Amino acid sequence: MAVEEKEKNGTPNALLGIDSESPRRTFSLRYRQAKLYSRRMRQRVVLKNGDCNVVKTNLTKRRLRYLADIFTTLVDIQWRWTLLVFTLSFIMSWLIFAALWFLVCFTHGDLEIENLPDGPMQSSGNFTPCVMEIYNFASCFLFSLETQHTIGYGTRHTTEECPVAIVVMCCQSISGVMIQAFMVGVVFAKLSRPKMRAQTLLFSRNAVICLRDGMLCLMFRVGDMRKSHIINASVRAQIIRTKVTQEGELIQYYQQDLPVGAENGDNSIFFVWPITIVHIVNSASPLYNLSAADILKEKFEIVIILEGTVESTSMTTQARSSYIPTEILWGHRFQNMVSFRKDTATHNIDYSLFDSTYEVDTPLCSARELDEFKRAKEETGETVIQFPPDQILPGLGAYSPLTPSSNGSQFYNVYTTFNSIGPFDRNTRFPVGAADVFGPLLLPPLNAPERPQSRDGRDGDVTKKLLEA
Repeated sequence: MAVEEKEKNGTPNALLGIDSESPRRTFSLRYRQAKLYSRRMRQRVVLKNGDCNVVKTNLTKRRLRYLADIFTTLVDIQWRWTLLVFTLSFIMSWLIFAALWFLVCFTHGDLEIENLPDGPMQSSGNFTPCVMEIYNFASCFLFSLETQHTIGYGTRHTTEECPVAIVVMCCQSISGVMIQAFMVGVVFAKLSRPKMRAQTLLFSRNAVICLRDGMLCLMFRVGDMRKSHIINASVRAQIIRTKVTQEGELIQYYQQDLPVGAENGDNSIFFVWPITIVHIVNSASPLYNLSAADILKEKFEIVIILEGTVESTSMTTQARSSYIPTEILWGHRFQNMVSFRKDTATHNIDYSLFDSTYEVDTPLCSARELDEFKRAKEETGETVIQFPPDQILPGLGAYSPLTPSSNGSQFYNVYTTFNSIGPFDRNTRFPVGAADVFGPLLLPPLNAPERPQSRDGRDGDVTKKLLEA
């Protein structure tokens, strides 16, 4: 019993405090901790609905600058303020010209008791007012409303007695047309804004990272709900993160372009159905040195911008979204959502699968480590794989003593001869065939066999027997 306990405590995982029987559980715990840390420490620049999480303060002469561009201000403000300005503009114009009509009638004497429409002077025809049927300010307000909107009920009208009244009537007619045209233009521009069209453009809830053609790729999905298409649609992406220059300057929100494109690599897309946008994680990518664990610890935000021309209005629209580290699923791939229906001879798009993903075998290492591994495989016939202790998998080869890596971390050297082992069982989630050598970099299943305790590092027969068992 003591010998078994000693042998168990002598394994590399026990020395490092790692439960060899549940490597998935250990990684899951670290994943949740890193996810909570990243969520707590990172705030978005662009929200998921496309709005920018930016508030401008301490601007000098802000109100004057906004009033100088009053049309854009009225288009940008919320609807309740636009409707308030729309209503007040007409009411205030009616009141202002009603006051002018009252002043004209008052100075001419139309509001004297004997000069009122039912007074003796007008009844006898000895007095001609500037405006007929005016009794008080309420009558002036009604006349102002009728004049500005050319209602013309036929009772109140101007006369040739007062040239000033004719001038006021002309000014009110011109002002009414200008106010009406301006406010109608504001409402129309607000209704037909390209921003409203962007509400029907969709972005997947999560981005994924998986292998495509042997390379790690960051992928996300975009879609359009409407039948009218987006013409000349293009997608671009930027990563926002903190950067320290060679001089020690801290750039808190450093923006760097992230090359993206459709399956063919072009950022111009034929947007008739949902498209998966791909970013290849190569040596020029800012994600090149990040592994699955590193991404959750990093603080960055990937902003996605979709631009195009609306087919129905010929106006340019832009839709935005973003992904933070906790919204990037490592080792996932999007479900196919386009199928052909023979009964209707049409391509059917199932939007219930728009955000659906499924797990695939994906290395947990960074793209840089994967490239180094591929180069080492090409240079030597023997497969030599280095990975951190929390990524060591049971059942594949033996382990040599700890050796420091180039970055100072402690690694195990794992040696295995794939040609002597042959194809793996698919239940172990390892790739089939000797050509695929990414198997040891994958998470093991819960029922993975125990690792052999050979000392020479080349006991492929022992591994084969364990896998066959």
